[in-house]
Amino acid sequence: MMPKQEMDSIAVTPIIIKKKVVHAGHHGGAWKVAYADFVTAMMALFIVLWLMGSSEPVKKAVAGYFRDPSGKTAESGNGQGGTGLNIAVGKDDMTKLKQKLEMAMEHAPELEKLKDQVQMTVTGEGLRIELLESEVGTFFESGSAQPTGSGQEMLDMLAAELGKMQNKLLLEGHTDARPYQSANGYSNWELSVDRANSARKLMQSSGLKSNQVAEVRGYADQRLRKPEDPDSASNRRVSIVVKYRER
Repeated sequence: MMPKQEMDSIAVTPIIIKKKVVHAGHHGGAWKVAYADFVTAMMALFIVLWLMGSSEPVKKAVAGYFRDPSGKTAESGNGQGGTGLNIAVGKDDMTKLKQKLEMAMEHAPELEKLKDQVQMTVTGEGLRIELLESEVGTFFESGSAQPTGSGQEMLDMLAAELGKMQNKLLLEGHTDARPYQSANGYSNWELSVDRANSARKLMQSSGLKSNQVAEVRGYADQRLRKPEDPDSASNRRVSIVVKYRER
């Protein structure tokens, strides 16, 4: 046994036991970042899928926006006038525009019944929309430049649709070959011009951009639709020509 003196001389080293206290963890933000990345990726996927199934004008409008967000080019998606897509339609898309206008007429009961009086043809100049008169006057009062109720509704619809684009328009007035001249010299020439100009005013107040009309023409009876029947009511018409996109 060790003597007491020697035991007292040995230094006693204290043993310290440290207890690790684990606090309740806070909700970290790492999962939120991962979730946000996932949502963003899914959104991008849905946008790509939507674009792949969209029409050619929509694709061009979206592409135009990214090329020029200020909206100054011909294929921009956020131009200054009109509503919706603000694009210019080229030759490849003019048939689609024709189909779109025909569908708009079908969805409006008052316009659908006038479909036989509206002829749309894709020509070398553009899409020609002809509003053909009947014997009783479908779109304009007989012998007058005043639009009828049906004429105003049709022109309103066309203005709303065509105002979404940047294509220039030509408006033409035509009469039949029946002599028309009032005491003050007002003739088929004045009537054809006044009807085209009346259509321009109404359309510009219904969605058409102020700089969209390039020309207003009056031909009287010089360009008959049915030259074999010069007195036919269908020779009396207002034509709206949607010109192709200018390159």
